[in-house]
Amino acid sequence: MPDSRRPDESLDEQALDAYSRVVTSVARRLTPQVASVRLPHGGGSAVVFDPGHLITNAHVVGSSRHGTATFSDGSEAPFEVVGSDPLSDLAVLRADGTLPFPAELGNANDLVVGQLVVAVGSPLGLSGSVTAGVVSALGRALPARHGRTTRLIEDVIQTDAALNPGNSGGALADSAGRVVGINTALAGIGVGLAVPINDTTRRIIGTLLVEGRVRRAYLGIVGTPAPLPDDVAERTGQRAGLRIVETVPGGPADVAGLRAGDIVLTVARTPVRDAQGIQRQLFAEVIGTRLAVTVLRNGAMVDVFATPTELTVG
Repeated sequence: MPDSRRPDESLDEQALDAYSRVVTSVARRLTPQVASVRLPHGGGSAVVFDPGHLITNAHVVGSSRHGTATFSDGSEAPFEVVGSDPLSDLAVLRADGTLPFPAELGNANDLVVGQLVVAVGSPLGLSGSVTAGVVSALGRALPARHGRTTRLIEDVIQTDAALNPGNSGGALADSAGRVVGINTALAGIGVGLAVPINDTTRRIIGTLLVEGRVRRAYLGIVGTPAPLPDDVAERTGQRAGLRIVETVPGGPADVAGLRAGDIVLTVARTPVRDAQGIQRQLFAEVIGTRLAVTVLRNGAMVDVFATPTELTVG
């Protein structure tokens, strides 16, 4: 088969060209749909997801109720905050005027570690900024503290795409330009985090649009996916659970006796394989309900009964 490369073109250069084509294509598609947002007490980024609304982070809007979105073409649109959900760190904005064509929302459940992702946002107030990297890890559950309240952002995407203050609320997209996450935080040098777009977060977004808030049940578990021993996997029919890294002091999980090192197998008899497996169950209907949490502890399966409380911020 003839070599199609130019005589002076290396395989590395070919790979770089292909990489560049993907990143520039995503940037061209998404940059018009990502706004820089200014609020009375700060700012960040936001993504147009339907003809009249944008999505951003709850921590970006804070207690503000209105602000202004500025797009890459210089146009501006005033907005009001429809609602926010601190547990998922998502907020919905309703804008006045004509917005750019909405971004396409993807499904973070289809992501794999090592996959190329592109971040679009307004770091340091510089609108339309684009960075790229890979998915570094999936299924993280990390605590975020605000004043006296500790909230858990469940099932976040970890990426090495460069994120800086102002990127929060911007888009994390796959190579097809589909928004698979909303950038939420800089965890450390070379570590960025994004809230996934999946069935659970779509439910949250829909609830915010209709009701302006999401009543959330709260257990207070920080965990990471963990494989199960072969004998346990054979008995339970599941290959992984959620290893508890930390329980929030005084939270329902801590009070119930769950502890670091336990591997959560089921909650309310429903299998749990990652943080999302818990998150999708923690909506209003289970607040105050005694839930059976089956964990693997020292090689034995143990039932612990925990009663979720309502998440509050203050």
